[in-house]
Amino acid sequence: MSSGTDSPSGASPFSLRYWREMPNDCMPKIVLISVSLCVVCSFFVALSAISLKDLQMQNKLDEKRMNIMQVAQLQDKEGSLDQIFSKYIESRLVDIENGTFSDRFDPENFDVLASREDPGLSRTLTTAEDRAKIKVRENFAVVYLVKNDAGEYSNVIIPIRGYGLWSTLYGFMAVSIADGNTINGLQFYDQAETPGLGAEVDNPRWRGLWPGKKIYQDGTVKISVKKGNHNGNAYAVDALSGASLTSNGVNNLVQFWTGPLGFQSLLQKLPQSLS
Repeated sequence: MSSGTDSPSGASPFSLRYWREMPNDCMPKIVLISVSLCVVCSFFVALSAISLKDLQMQNKLDEKRMNIMQVAQLQDKEGSLDQIFSKYIESRLVDIENGTFSDRFDPENFDVLASREDPGLSRTLTTAEDRAKIKVRENFAVVYLVKNDAGEYSNVIIPIRGYGLWSTLYGFMAVSIADGNTINGLQFYDQAETPGLGAEVDNPRWRGLWPGKKIYQDGTVKISVKKGNHNGNAYAVDALSGASLTSNGVNNLVQFWTGPLGFQSLLQKLPQSLS
């Protein structure tokens, strides 16, 4: 007597004919087809991921550059992304602790994310220090010096990040090199705050409140985000309506990254070092 999996013709289980003649509702055939589909699909997914890796990396870099251009107000300049960057933007590595430029690593290839995992290249923050709720601060960061059409330095763009309500917000702040104190732009490029509330950090109207605001008063960080109308206050920006926790997060991260554990030392030295 033949088994339930034998084909009517008695073909070998190692032949294609055997599996083709097997009933479609037979469990061995169902398992074989399922496994085969998984293997084939996995192969094509892996192949796509490998072949598109360079393109994905380039797209990610271009998106980052677009955000830098926008906070630097260079989006209306003529030319390709590469042309604008080469003419107006200069990447520099900064030793955050000392507030000085460094040549220890190549700023074009420096992996900031990896440096945060290296105890020798980062600093674990205490609860009192960690206003931005980032836990670890890198010792080196890449900043971007912005030039005007005459080739003179006008702004420095510093990376900022910190926790809001639901997510870590990543962004850039442009600060005038002339005084190291005037904010000329702020923009977040990665966040997952509540749509219509905390996510309004991306609203051009709210971003437009930042240019012209001052950071320091008598050497102390004074800039803040708080409730109310602060059009006439050089040191305050209106909080987001209905998004108190996100506003508090932005307040804390801005104060952290412009403070003594952030880029305060660099910003205070730039007017002299780049004059």
